[in-house]
Amino acid sequence: MNNLTLEQLATQLESGDKRDRMLALASLRDVPAVEAVPLIKKVLDDENLQIRSMAVFALGVKPTEECYPILVKLLETDPDYGIRADAAGALGYLEDKRALEALVRAFYEDTDWLVRFSAAVALGNLKDPRAYDVLIRALESKEVVVQQAAIAALGEIKAIQAVDHILAFAQSSDWIVRQRLAEALGHLPTPKSISALKYMAKDSHRHVAEAARISLKRLSQSN
Repeated sequence: MNNLTLEQLATQLESGDKRDRMLALASLRDVPAVEAVPLIKKVLDDENLQIRSMAVFALGVKPTEECYPILVKLLETDPDYGIRADAAGALGYLEDKRALEALVRAFYEDTDWLVRFSAAVALGNLKDPRAYDVLIRALESKEVVVQQAAIAALGEIKAIQAVDHILAFAQSSDWIVRQRLAEALGHLPTPKSISALKYMAKDSHRHVAEAARISLKRLSQSN
């Protein structure tokens, strides 16, 4: 991409029309990270919340050395819970293990469930076994979506020792919880996992049954 086009995008990001700014931000998906991030930063404090959210997400998929500290600061200090949740998610996309501490702190200390949910998902994306304790704690959440995220994340970090904990959700009335469980067990090769998956392959909800069959196939191929 030539400099003129980058200059045009920079100008568009300063437009008084939010649609212009949004379109320019979307156009940055095709721009290399090192050139895109300085432009993304132009709208991190935009008056429009949707544009701010898009910009935060963009930092997670356009990684440069600047992105990590910006996202941690947003996660820890932004007054808007949606932006804090976006920052947590973006840190997961970066897959930078330095984010573990900030994400764990956000899970324990943030008062909004959406931020805790995003932190749990991001901890799974980091694939760092050190997230085990906080994810086990997340299973006790009152919010079902946080439980879903924790089950999935424990699978992502391949926490074999979590099998007994997550099998407690095999009879959950929420089919998405059961689906996440079936998916997670596919990463946790134990006899109990296989037994549970054979049972879940007959689940009344087709998405759960299909997830269980896929996980059984994955486990059989990994042997």
